[in-house]
Amino acid sequence: MFVVLPDGKRLDVPAGATGADVAGAIGPGLAKAALGVRVDGRLSDLQSAVPAGAHVAIVTKRDADDAIFLARHTLAHVMAQAVRELFVAEGHPAESVKMGVGPVIDNGFYYDFDLPRSLTPEDLTAIEARMRAIVAADLPLVKYELPRPEALARFEAQGDPYKVELITDLPVGEAISFYEQGGAGGFTDLCRGPHLPRTGAVPASFKLMSVAGAYWRGDESRPMLQRIYGVAFATKEELERHLWQLEEAKRRDHRKLGAELDIFVLDEDVGPGLPLWLPRGAIMVEEIERLAKETEEAAGYKRVRSPHLTKEQLFVKSGHLPYYADSMYPPMVLEDGEKYYVKPMNCPFHHKIYAARQHSYRDLPLRLAEYGTCYRYEDSGALMGLMRVRSMQMNDAHIYCTEEQFEAEFLAVIDLYTKYFDLFGIDEYVMRLSKHAVEGLGKKYVDQPELWVKTEAMVRDALLAAGVPFVEAEDEAAFYGPKIDVQIKSAIGREFTLATNQVDFAQPARFDLTYVDEHNERRTPLCLHRAPLSTHERFIGFLIEHFAGDFPVWLAPEQVRIVPIADRHAGYARGLQELLEAAGLRSEVDDSNERMNAKIRDAELYKVPYIVVVGDKEEAARQVSFRSRQEPERHGVAAEAFVAHLRDAHARRLLKVNPLA
Repeated sequence: MFVVLPDGKRLDVPAGATGADVAGAIGPGLAKAALGVRVDGRLSDLQSAVPAGAHVAIVTKRDADDAIFLARHTLAHVMAQAVRELFVAEGHPAESVKMGVGPVIDNGFYYDFDLPRSLTPEDLTAIEARMRAIVAADLPLVKYELPRPEALARFEAQGDPYKVELITDLPVGEAISFYEQGGAGGFTDLCRGPHLPRTGAVPASFKLMSVAGAYWRGDESRPMLQRIYGVAFATKEELERHLWQLEEAKRRDHRKLGAELDIFVLDEDVGPGLPLWLPRGAIMVEEIERLAKETEEAAGYKRVRSPHLTKEQLFVKSGHLPYYADSMYPPMVLEDGEKYYVKPMNCPFHHKIYAARQHSYRDLPLRLAEYGTCYRYEDSGALMGLMRVRSMQMNDAHIYCTEEQFEAEFLAVIDLYTKYFDLFGIDEYVMRLSKHAVEGLGKKYVDQPELWVKTEAMVRDALLAAGVPFVEAEDEAAFYGPKIDVQIKSAIGREFTLATNQVDFAQPARFDLTYVDEHNERRTPLCLHRAPLSTHERFIGFLIEHFAGDFPVWLAPEQVRIVPIADRHAGYARGLQELLEAAGLRSEVDDSNERMNAKIRDAELYKVPYIVVVGDKEEAARQVSFRSRQEPERHGVAAEAFVAHLRDAHARRLLKVNPLA
């Protein structure tokens, strides 16, 4: 038989040849460097047979993404072997170590175990040491398949219900493969693959991170297993960078900083996922909302308001019921049987606002905006500080336009994103075109295949025409149309899904939304759903971590802390506060009985951008001395010049303040 190489040349190989055979036929150097193989675009391993006529590309260390995937998957097996060895060494039977699944995840891998005892942090150290010994032993990995009855019999004899269930759930006729490392007396695991050819090919830059409880197959009614997480990278530098990011992420955790900076709280009496904004947090909410309103007013948006709940029939009409029912709070049932829902989104209300008046093509595009409060019944296990909540205020808007206006309106929203990103110092982001999947039509997605193809092409063409870089993702669309999801990275490289820009071809027709065109005929508009600043909750959670609580002056809840050196300077301090307030700036005077250094320390803990210290000299000359998180320390600055300096930074929403001249 033959296979086709990346340069298009055919290579004759024996029937049933594996990836290793193909690499060897190309040359001994490649055979030695080979780690895996891509077969017709799919990642496979050197142990697997290659079909006749397949297009193949040998994977080496140069193929970084594929190489690290193979290494991480193999490390999951290496870890499983090490765990079994640890418990056998303690005197437990090998069969007492039962295993669930061990997949590759972002940056690493995990494996779920049902063990004779609970794991401790010291166990992780011992397991990792055993893993390094297994890697150093350079054990070969051999793949083989077994008939279903024989595979089931093997795990039934071992008393392993998890592997039995996995095999039972496999489709009839699907190959049941195993990977053996270290020979018949070594370690063998049920697995689809792919894997490295030997344990010695695993890079040394890996580390076990933690143990956590995990229900078998994510089902709370099933047994709780112990999940060991590990990370792995191609180089020591990448691993060290990742570990630094994790430590930095702990320091920047918005839940920790949100409490320390008095921004928000979560209270069990209020309910999970229902944050309370404290005064400092409310200031940030208002500043961001002011930014959005000013920006949207300049872009021709009109503000509207809608209630927090509605009759069931509105969401039936919109199609959110039944598609979205699992994410909605249960209905309130009135005495007459009428059902009301708190709203999980604003769009049906905006459609009703559009429908309240007749529209001509001259009225379009019509841009309706609202910071609407929505409620979504997120799974309790998914709730996380401000990032995943059940009550949220969304920077929402809906743009009703003609097909001819679509591209300009769509790209104007994209442009809005980038302006906001510049403002907040977000340098890394990815636009993701999220598309439908054919098999989801009529279930997960509106069953109009022609319109899906058409609108996805419209979005793609608009992005290409504007030169906007993007990636495509299958089966990630909204139920009513394709969308752009914006993935952003914080200052330390953590990824967040923040904004969205969605095309809706279904709901305008459901709501009988129309406009009269230039030929006096009724047409159905397109609708764009957009939320560039996400929700207050998610966006402020991101900003806390992005800035580590050290916010730009315009966004800081408290911009200036005034510290009088002695009680006699309190009057001058109050006068400065009035001057700052008159300029629209936020300040507090610390006239407590604490020592001056303690007062300064308190302001630093709150990450106040400017700490002004006033004493006899400053009061006599009507000056200030300040230390700042934004610029060098200064003494003897005229009070009016200082206020004007900050007023300018605030008004221009500067990311970084230029030092006072």
